[in-house]
Amino acid sequence: MTASLPGGPGVVPVLALGDVLLVSLQGELHDGMVEQLRQDITSRVAGSSASGVIVDVSGVEIVDSFLGRAIAEVAADARLLAARTVLCGMRPAVAITLVELGLTLPGLVTALDVERALELLRGDAPAAVPGAPAGCS
Repeated sequence: MTASLPGGPGVVPVLALGDVLLVSLQGELHDGMVEQLRQDITSRVAGSSASGVIVDVSGVEIVDSFLGRAIAEVAADARLLAARTVLCGMRPAVAITLVELGLTLPGLVTALDVERALELLRGDAPAAVPGAPAGCS
């Protein structure tokens, strides 16, 4: 399943890796695409046995307040549907921007990369403090 605006150029794949959904954000994301993606992820979690969602932002160079809030809302939606969310691949500039915007992403666990995010979701890594890089406690 992919999220895209009708007739729009952007497509965000939502891939299933067993019981984990992987969403890899790339480039500039418009507000309509972000909202569609949120709906798609929530539907996929509700309609499957997904126990986790990984949102990989390694391909995102710029984050605005709308995208930051949408990521936090995806995590909240997934949590209500009994799935955990891990945000991974955050660039330093993106982290700085989120802090400057005052977006702390409460309850969202972070990891350095997809591999570590999978380890966190599968219980192979020590639990991270919500909002802190994996390995920090």
